[in-house]
Amino acid sequence: VTAPWKRDLRYIFISVALFSEAMLLFVAAQTGFLGGPKVLASMATDRWLPAKFSTLSDRLVAQHGILIMGVASLLIMAFTRGSVAFLVVLYSINVFITFILSQAGMVRHWWISRFKVKAWVSKITINGTGLVMTVVILITMVFLKFNAGGWMTLFITGALVIFSILVKREYRRTAKLLRKLNILPSVSELSEPNAPFAVKKEPAFDPNAKTAVVLVNGFNGMGLHILFAIIRIFGHMFKNFVFVQVGIVDTGIFKGPDQIDNLKEEVKSDLNRYVDFMKKQGLYAEGISLTGVDPIDAISENAARITEHYPGAVFFGGQIVFPEDSLFKRMLHNNIVFVLQKRLYRYGIPFVIVPIKI
Repeated sequence: VTAPWKRDLRYIFISVALFSEAMLLFVAAQTGFLGGPKVLASMATDRWLPAKFSTLSDRLVAQHGILIMGVASLLIMAFTRGSVAFLVVLYSINVFITFILSQAGMVRHWWISRFKVKAWVSKITINGTGLVMTVVILITMVFLKFNAGGWMTLFITGALVIFSILVKREYRRTAKLLRKLNILPSVSELSEPNAPFAVKKEPAFDPNAKTAVVLVNGFNGMGLHILFAIIRIFGHMFKNFVFVQVGIVDTGIFKGPDQIDNLKEEVKSDLNRYVDFMKKQGLYAEGISLTGVDPIDAISENAARITEHYPGAVFFGGQIVFPEDSLFKRMLHNNIVFVLQKRLYRYGIPFVIVPIKI
C-alpha cells in the first residue's frame, strides 16, 4: 500500500506539471498571436502578402494579421475537433521548416561574409550542422507521421507558399505596368524657366475661382496623370490646385519618432514639387500633408475643413484600370477612391474618379 504522503506528493507533482504545461501552451499561443501578425506585416511590406496586412489600426496594431490568426486558429480547431495528435504534428513540421529556413539563411550569410569574417568556417560549420540535422528530422517526421496529419500539414503550408508566390508575381506585374506612367513628360522639362508658358509673377489665390483638390501618393506618374487629365478634360475651369497627400504610418514606418519625421518630410517634399510645377504654369497651388494609419479616415476628417477654406472645391482621385480584372486583383489592390467617393458624397462634397488605364 502506498503511503499517504507519497500519494499526496504524486498529486502535487502531477498538478504542478499540468499547470506548468498549461502555462507554457498559453505563452506559446500568445507568442503566436504576437509574432504571427508581425511576420504577416513584414511579408506584406515586401509584397509577399496583400498590402492590407501591413496597415495599422487606430490602436497601432496589425489588425488584419490578428484577425486572420484568430480565424485560422478557429478553423483548424473546428476542422480537427481539437485533436492534440494532429495539432502536435502540424506544429512540429512547421517548426522544423522554420528551423531549416533559419539555418539555411545563416549558412548563406556566413558564406557571403567569408571574406569579412575571420572565423566564418567555424560559424558556417555550426549552422551547417544544424541545417543537416533539422532537414533529417523533418524528413523523418513527415515520413513517420504522413498519415497522421503530415499530408494535411504539408498541404496547408504548401498552399500558403503558393499563395505568397502568386501575390508577389502579381505585385511585380503591377509594378511593371505602372512604369508606363513614367512616359509622361518629366516635370523638370516642362518647368524650364525659358518655356513659353513660364511666368515670372507668382499667382495669387482666387476664392471665387474653382479649386481642384488632387489626391496624390507621392510625386510620380500616377499623380501627374491625374493632373494632366483634369487640365485636358476641364480646360481652364480650375484656377486653384490643392494637392493632398497622406503619409501612411504602417508597420514599416512605425518603428520610432525618426521614421515618422522622415515620412512627414518626404510627403512635404513631394507636395512642394507639385506646387512648384503648377506655379510655374501661372496657376495657384498649395500642398496639404496629412499623417495617419488610414488614408480614408485622414482625408474624410479633413475634407470639410478643406472645402471650407477653398469654396467650390472638387476632389479628384485616380483609379488604375488593369487590362484584366479578377477577384484576386481586387483583393490585392485597394479601392480607396471608391470608398472615399461614397463617404464624401454623404458630406455633399463632389468627388471625381479619373481612370488610369495601364
